[in-house]
Amino acid sequence: QVQLVESGGGLVQPGDSLTLSCAAAGSAFTATAMAWYRQAPGKEREFIAGIVGGGTTRYADSVKGRFSISRDRTMTTTRLQMNNLKPEDTAAYYCNLKTPFKPDGFWGQGTQVTVSS
Repeated sequence: QVQLVESGGGLVQPGDSLTLSCAAAGSAFTATAMAWYRQAPGKEREFIAGIVGGGTTRYADSVKGRFSISRDRTMTTTRLQMNNLKPEDTAAYYCNLKTPFKPDGFWGQGTQVTVSS
């Protein structure tokens, strides 16, 4: 089993920046992709950003140009740099790690990001 721990969330003002981190630990695994999702109250969880081992990234249109995802060379840590945050970015942010044997991925517990004046 793989355990994912997100950190870095908090309360910020519109226009501020914030960096989220996700660290993976547990039994040996081979990550094929790491990604960030978010879920606001009353809404479904949505894909935000993803990265594969080779470094190719993909972003949701709502965050493209503002958010940037990265990972370490071992694919055990991923970070989400969030710039120019908006109130609509307020949500619980979750890390997801996919492996060949669990294509739907493992999930972290989430970290809360609140953007408010």
